[in-house]
Amino acid sequence: MNVLHVCANPKPAEDSVSKQLSIAFISRLVELNPDAEINNIDLYQDPPPYLSYTAWRGIWLAAFDPTHKVTKEEAKAAEYANRHAELFNQADVLVLTMPMWNFGPPAILKAWLDMVLSPGRTFDIGLAEGGGLNVRPRHKLRSVVLLVASGGVYTEGDPRDALTPMIRSAFAFVGVQNLRIAWADGQTALIFGDHEQRKQTALEAAGDLAEEIAADLAPSAT
Repeated sequence: MNVLHVCANPKPAEDSVSKQLSIAFISRLVELNPDAEINNIDLYQDPPPYLSYTAWRGIWLAAFDPTHKVTKEEAKAAEYANRHAELFNQADVLVLTMPMWNFGPPAILKAWLDMVLSPGRTFDIGLAEGGGLNVRPRHKLRSVVLLVASGGVYTEGDPRDALTPMIRSAFAFVGVQNLRIAWADGQTALIFGDHEQRKQTALEAAGDLAEEIAADLAPSAT
């Protein structure tokens, strides 16, 4: 089992509930599957560039225009995408650790998605017969695990939640429908007196998700 863990939280673990969720998830997963290969990416240590026009030409224009010749500048702008796509394509499970900021993911996580979920790297794309797009995954990803902490409380389908729909849509586009979530909400201590209980519930949920992933990817389940 190959697990790619992408962390988009700049805080140390003792101050980050989302990082504590990831520790609970990964430690339980490794306990159940000691042979699991865990690749950790801290986006604040290895930050992605924002998608520039130069990178867009080298990635997206090249995918749709076979006459476009990628320049040296365009190739250089896509180096981060190439490097991280290689790790992405090897993964069976992707774990995304982040806080919710302003009702969505941190900008650094969106920048990573813009780099990695790109044609010619993690998927191929073209026009389908009869119209529309034909997307063909290059990856072998089977599950995405979303580990989130938020100061506010959000119900399922909450219109204020711009984080979950974005992640779900982005990965459905490249053929990954299986999204599992452990969410520690209500972590603003001054407002929610039960914030510690909410965190504990989320930590237990993260451990449960690890058990589900381990069972799904066990040799007998493949």
